[in-house]
Amino acid sequence: MPATIRVGTASWTDHEPFYPPEYDKAAMKARRIEYYARYFNMTEVDATFYRLMPAHNFELWAERTPDDFVFDVKAYGELTWHHREDDGTPITPSADTFAKFSEMLQPMREAGKLRALLFQFPPWFTFAPERLEYLGTVRELLPDDLLAIEFRHRSWLEGEHAEELRTALEDHQLAYCAVDEPQIGSGSVPPVVLLTDPRFSMVRFHGRNARTWYGKGLSSSRDRFDYLYSQAELEPWADRVKRIAERLDDGGEVHVVANNNARNYAVVNALDMQQLLGQAVGGGHQAPAGVVEVRRERDQRALAPAPASDASE
Repeated sequence: MPATIRVGTASWTDHEPFYPPEYDKAAMKARRIEYYARYFNMTEVDATFYRLMPAHNFELWAERTPDDFVFDVKAYGELTWHHREDDGTPITPSADTFAKFSEMLQPMREAGKLRALLFQFPPWFTFAPERLEYLGTVRELLPDDLLAIEFRHRSWLEGEHAEELRTALEDHQLAYCAVDEPQIGSGSVPPVVLLTDPRFSMVRFHGRNARTWYGKGLSSSRDRFDYLYSQAELEPWADRVKRIAERLDDGGEVHVVANNNARNYAVVNALDMQQLLGQAVGGGHQAPAGVVEVRRERDQRALAPAPASDASE
């Protein structure tokens, strides 16, 4: 029996236009997860990358979602070597921070709704033996959780490094996170699939906006992921995801996460993926008007004839 395929977005708090107007009120913003869960059965908590949060948050999110809903959680930035001292020296992740990160997740674990913890390493985290060893440290300090590993530098998949990486991930039962992103320079990773944990696999979609991928001075990180996939671009991935599911153990899961979080593009493309995978689109709920409009405009552009070229000399 193939593994379960779950589709959702990275974060649920924005995605405009998606939520009805009443969810813009201050008292209702905290309940957006309930509306989101009508359409998807998983999401990724990204706020944990920026700060450690009260355990009560995870308890509330678990309470406000259906029994079959699950969460992936992005690792705190210190744990993925994003944090630096004032002089630029990298801050070595501490066992104490690992413990605090793990403790805040406990209510979600107890509710049976915690799935993978995503460790997304930065572009400057390039391949090196000591960094390969750090992956083992991550497993040692989080011994019982599903862990997914994503890289932002292609050195991890070049030459002999790819096989060394595969071996390390398999030895520590860490799931490799495949990505779809612009293929420009060393700070992007090719769309390679490695099955390194028979229980779990993850694919994240960052868009293909080459112009903003290395952008500096962007008004928001969402500008970097300002890209709306066509269904034609997603269709090959749907086939790959199905094959991944067939190769995982019974009871395993594949998570397909749309991280192209400009406007409501992630929601649109997550619904596209549900359709391409043969799932009930939006859990059988009618898509909101803003989502329908974006899909209609995109599909109309795809059908429009290309402008005629001027062949005159």
